[in-house]
Amino acid sequence: MTQTIFVLNGPNLNMLGKREPGIYGGKTLKDIEADCKAAGRELGFDIDFRQSNHEGVLVDWFHEADEKAAGVAINAGAYTHTSVALHDAIRAISIPVIELHISNVHAREEFRHKSMIAPACKGVICGFGPYSYILALHALKNITA
Repeated sequence: MTQTIFVLNGPNLNMLGKREPGIYGGKTLKDIEADCKAAGRELGFDIDFRQSNHEGVLVDWFHEADEKAAGVAINAGAYTHTSVALHDAIRAISIPVIELHISNVHAREEFRHKSMIAPACKGVICGFGPYSYILALHALKNITA
């Protein structure tokens, strides 16, 4: 039976391809979704790919993932640095969560250096452009096998 992985995306990631291409590159979120689904097939995962600009929706999706998925990869965007609610949602579920970022957040503004969700996650991947998503899927394959 194929395992499902939720790939969750936070605020403003729907603007990829238009928003600061010097930082985030030219791929759209739809392009990244296609890449994730292709990698998922190779890894034996069904990918449930979602994006919301609303923190509470992301919290609800973590709760849903606990019932339906083997793991979660999340690019929480700006909520990474501010959301105790996402931190608590990750701690409340029993499946592994990988935090990911397209850019190297540690090479950017000081406020991006602190993650509120990292302590609740199994690991963090950042700085590899859109390939960070694929690396997160490989990490989930490794820890759910």
